[in-house]
Amino acid sequence: MTRRNHPIAAWLLAALAVGLPLATTAHEGHDNAPAAVSGDGPRRLPDGSVFLPKPAQHQLGVRTLAVQAGEHPQAFELAGTVAMDPNAGGKVQATLAGRLEAGPRGLPVLGQAVRKGEVLAYVVPTAGAIERSNQRAQQAELRAAQGLARQRVARLQALADTVARKDIEAAEAELQSLTQRLAAVGAGLQQRDALVAPASGVIASANAVAGQVVDARELVFEVVDPRHLRIEALAYDPAQAQDIASAYLALGGQALPLRFVGAARSLREQALPLSFTAEAQVLAPLALGQPVRVVAQTRTKVAGMAVPVAALQRNAANQSIVWVKTAPERFEPRVVRHVPLDGERVAVTSGLRAGERVVTEAASLVNQVR
Repeated sequence: MTRRNHPIAAWLLAALAVGLPLATTAHEGHDNAPAAVSGDGPRRLPDGSVFLPKPAQHQLGVRTLAVQAGEHPQAFELAGTVAMDPNAGGKVQATLAGRLEAGPRGLPVLGQAVRKGEVLAYVVPTAGAIERSNQRAQQAELRAAQGLARQRVARLQALADTVARKDIEAAEAELQSLTQRLAAVGAGLQQRDALVAPASGVIASANAVAGQVVDARELVFEVVDPRHLRIEALAYDPAQAQDIASAYLALGGQALPLRFVGAARSLREQALPLSFTAEAQVLAPLALGQPVRVVAQTRTKVAGMAVPVAALQRNAANQSIVWVKTAPERFEPRVVRHVPLDGERVAVTSGLRAGERVVTEAASLVNQVR
């Protein structure tokens, strides 16, 4: 090696001396991944439980409830729909085919309040060309006959001293009959059928446009009183209708009380229709035909612990679980079995012990901690 290469060799040795400790450190770890971060944030523990610090609990709004064992009415759920009270609403249909014309206040719109007997629209009958020409021909014949009858009555009245009174009365009766027949034919050519509101309420549905041609028995308007609605549900087990003690409407996490009216005596779609009603303002926000969930309670009792419906969650296996607070900052999932009680509570029949604190608010947020 020449003296010219000595500076280059010295520089290489210095570079190796600096990089050697770094290479040695990387080799000892056998892992270049960043170290795990440890802290006091919410996290899922290896056993499936959740660590949730107190500040996080306050921020999420976590609330718990100590459950108690007891006897609760056994219940079952029914699929129902909102129906019209037949005594506080009705349908407006055309009795004959014709063209629609606006009523005194114009054609009503959805949600407009109407009074019983109010004229909503008119239907102008539409007759064919042949039928209209026949009516006009008949009108011409009647008009001619009316003229002859009027002249005959005038002649008989002029000869009242020599003509029998019965002949004069017969001629007058014939003239009156022809006049009425002529008026009836004329009215048939210009008659309008008035569509009136069958009850006081609001317009629930409107299928009317000015100038629209409708057929006979076609539905034009539907009037409903929001204060008088019913719930119709279908029970596929007719025996359930004989054991209903009370019922609730599950709506928006609330349980609205219903009154069981009765059950039908004929099947519909292989199910028995059940009728429920409620106080005036309970069903007012609902719409006709809206699907609802009805929870009917029976007289049979079931042992369990009542918890809110919001406490139920689903795990990765699609099982029903609740979160139980086992320590101030620790929550464990419990697989449970439950039956419905009303619209806002269920009865847990297995998976819980009396006295345990179940998360009733923000349970979905606890379930999302990973």
